[in-house]
Amino acid sequence: MPSISDCKCVLVIGSTSGIGRSLALAILDLPSQPTVIVCGRRKERLDELVASHNATGRLKSVTLDVLLERNALKSSIEEIVNTYPDLDAVLFSSGIQRAFDFTRPDTIDLDSLECELATNYTSIVRMITFFLPHLIKLGEQGRPTFLYPVSSGLSIYPAAGVPDYCATKSALHSLSISLAVQLKKKNVHVVEIIPPLVESELHGFQGTTQGLSRFWLTLEEYTKETMEGLVRGDPYVPAGTAVDRYKKFEGGKLEAAARLYGQS
Repeated sequence: MPSISDCKCVLVIGSTSGIGRSLALAILDLPSQPTVIVCGRRKERLDELVASHNATGRLKSVTLDVLLERNALKSSIEEIVNTYPDLDAVLFSSGIQRAFDFTRPDTIDLDSLECELATNYTSIVRMITFFLPHLIKLGEQGRPTFLYPVSSGLSIYPAAGVPDYCATKSALHSLSISLAVQLKKKNVHVVEIIPPLVESELHGFQGTTQGLSRFWLTLEEYTKETMEGLVRGDPYVPAGTAVDRYKKFEGGKLEAAARLYGQS
């Protein structure tokens, strides 16, 4: 299977911090020397990232809010594709996590819950839909192209304290399997990245960083393990504790989905 080492131009959505930022810089360091486009809402962070890591001139930036209205999001993605016609891989790392206690339904902030759903799932479905015409065209020309959705080990084994987050990641996990099967013949490779609990700003909003830091995989360790899987061209890339969870509960699902779709 082709791998990320075959990519000429990789867009990393959600790369102003955490997993997205770390993977973007690791991809930039690949011997294949791809162009890497860091992408997010916070322009000042993107500017800092490019200023401090662009000795090669291969690091670019694009400001994008994934929660833009549908037509505005489509226009933004068309502009990205027109600016970077060599774009052959998109990594979706944007995400938020909120705690909800359904034993106290009066405390559930539905605006916050629906924002989490839109950020972690709906916006990604929209963006995939808008990027696909370009990626399919390249694929049909003989160039392998890639979609890299970032789900979570919690898509497999949920944590009850963050129920909506787990549900959004489960939806993305299921979608990734289906798209991997559908798009295979189009030379568009869907590779799901499945992190465990990883050192991240994601947990700061809830004040859980201090407690979780005793258990999480450091960002450096996580990035090294994940990049090894991406370079190998693995069809899915769990890391840390997510490896055993995937093997126990998800092993064989991709192949079963392919058989159900009529693919051997």
